[in-house]
Amino acid sequence: MMVAAAATNAFFPVASLPPESGAKTSSKLGGGPATLDTRGTKSNSASSARLKVKTHAQAPSKVNGTRVGVMESLKCENEMVSPAPRTFINQLPDWSMLLAAITTMFLAAEKQWMMLDWKPRRPDILIDPFGLGKIVQDGLVFRQNFSIRSYEIGADRTASIETLMNHLQETALNHVKTAGLLGDGFGSTPEMCKKNLIWVVTKMQVLVDRYPTWGDVVQVDTWVAASGKNGMRRDWLVRDCKTGDILTRASSVWVMMNKVTRRLSKLPDEVRLEIGPYFVDSPPVVDEDNRKLPKLDENTAEYIRAGLTPKWSDLDVNQHVNNVKYIGWILESAPILETHELSSMTLEYRRECGKDSVLQSLTAVSAGSDGGEVVDFGPVECQHLLRLEGGAEIVKARTEWRPKHVNGLGSLGQLPAESG
Repeated sequence: MMVAAAATNAFFPVASLPPESGAKTSSKLGGGPATLDTRGTKSNSASSARLKVKTHAQAPSKVNGTRVGVMESLKCENEMVSPAPRTFINQLPDWSMLLAAITTMFLAAEKQWMMLDWKPRRPDILIDPFGLGKIVQDGLVFRQNFSIRSYEIGADRTASIETLMNHLQETALNHVKTAGLLGDGFGSTPEMCKKNLIWVVTKMQVLVDRYPTWGDVVQVDTWVAASGKNGMRRDWLVRDCKTGDILTRASSVWVMMNKVTRRLSKLPDEVRLEIGPYFVDSPPVVDEDNRKLPKLDENTAEYIRAGLTPKWSDLDVNQHVNNVKYIGWILESAPILETHELSSMTLEYRRECGKDSVLQSLTAVSAGSDGGEVVDFGPVECQHLLRLEGGAEIVKARTEWRPKHVNGLGSLGQLPAESG
């Protein structure tokens, strides 16, 4: 109670008065009017004061120097009586208002308390890592984190190769955007937009050491370098945010195409000046696979999937089929999806296809088979061709596969350490 009284006095200061000051003031100045209730009658405080005066009345008093009778004296005393002395209780503004304020404060505090999450957090997500990414390493490397969503995993409870490829494509575009080089096109710089130029990928190599699972957070680093006189190389390095382990390495070569004529174009000097400061002088993150991809047709292919047609959702803003979609089509005819997982692939893009195209996916198992039958316990190598029904080649590919149980047992060798 003493603490409460002290707290209340801090909000409602009360001036201390001498015990007899009220009575003396009333005698000298004539006092204030008696307290009235809502009906216009005098309140109990006035009655108490009247009784007090009556009890202490000893002799007729003088008013303005004239002696008066007892009744007249009581009448004058009654009119000059002081208000009730100030106490802790009657100095409070309103108990209901104070109670409402205290209740509001407690409810607000309880709400804030309930909003707090006391569950232990993973150290890699204490700070929201799912923004648009950032430029690191002296402005030459772009970094972005991704959380593997439930709709991005397959029957094996791991992220699909298409999910990983989408992460690579997303970071490439966000790199251009964050660097301030994004024009009106899809990854095109302002000078490229003036000349109706777009980037197209001609070759890509991907090496997957381990696939992330639902809820994992992956960190994707990407950077660019020169590739010949008219090309650009883009590399990616994907790590597990929690362990730092390398999950995926990828390297690609890009050239320019005129989006009106659909013909390849040289790299203009204006564009070179835009992107040149961002080139990194480093070797590819994946050793280039220079092995020639063998010719594949209906006579040499062991598995053929025909009648593949792109949907409207398969097109990008440049009105051609997204290169990630090609990978899904290539794997349509692979006979080992249930027993093996993709460990590496080399893709050579020959031409684009549009929304009206009809395609065929051809696959031949070149290693890891026994009399045409795939060996379940060993690595497998396949050759692929994605072509139009008329025979024009769209993508040629080589894929390497490992048994799923091997990766599950953790017996796979680790990738070589990074140089430097």
